[in-house]
Amino acid sequence: MTLKVIGAGFGRTGTDSMREALTILGFGPCHHMFEVIAHDLQKDRWRALLRGGAPDWGALFDGYAACVDWPSAAYWRELIAAYPEARVLLTWRTPESWWNSFSTTILPRILPETEAATTGRMVVMQVFDGRPDDRAHALAVYRAHVEDVLATVPPARLLVHRIGDGWGPLCAHLGVPVPDQPYPHANSTAAFNTRFATGKRS
Repeated sequence: MTLKVIGAGFGRTGTDSMREALTILGFGPCHHMFEVIAHDLQKDRWRALLRGGAPDWGALFDGYAACVDWPSAAYWRELIAAYPEARVLLTWRTPESWWNSFSTTILPRILPETEAATTGRMVVMQVFDGRPDDRAHALAVYRAHVEDVLATVPPARLLVHRIGDGWGPLCAHLGVPVPDQPYPHANSTAAFNTRFATGKRS
């Protein structure tokens, strides 16, 4: 199996809903941070890469047809080169809306020093240069990331999928029919915080 769809959007831009949507459309299994949380082998492989190891995309995405969310979104540039036939998705929401969600979900869970070894903390700290709690800096990184993806990925290969866009643009981009069911709405702020209330970490 090879990656057919690569998600370049940051966490908290509708990536879990997109994961479910891609699975419904036949582009699953879809890799997401939840996959890393659930599988020790995934944790080990991603941590090795984040510590500077050589990437083995075939091993990291073994069994997956698509990827969204961190940690893969941190390597979007390398992945679009490694999988030149894959379609690219940039899940997007306004910077302020993204910060409001990120700062009340992911951020409180990756800041404590006691979690320094977790995959989630490692990738987010790298993405934001160790300053994910600096609002102005985080927003600047988010904006720069979006601009970089838009400037790099050929328009015919890229879909910017905004929260609320639903099936139409996505199905047109992937060349598949619109399914007869509502577009997924998963992992809201409340659902995220409930999910991690037990203290489970990646």
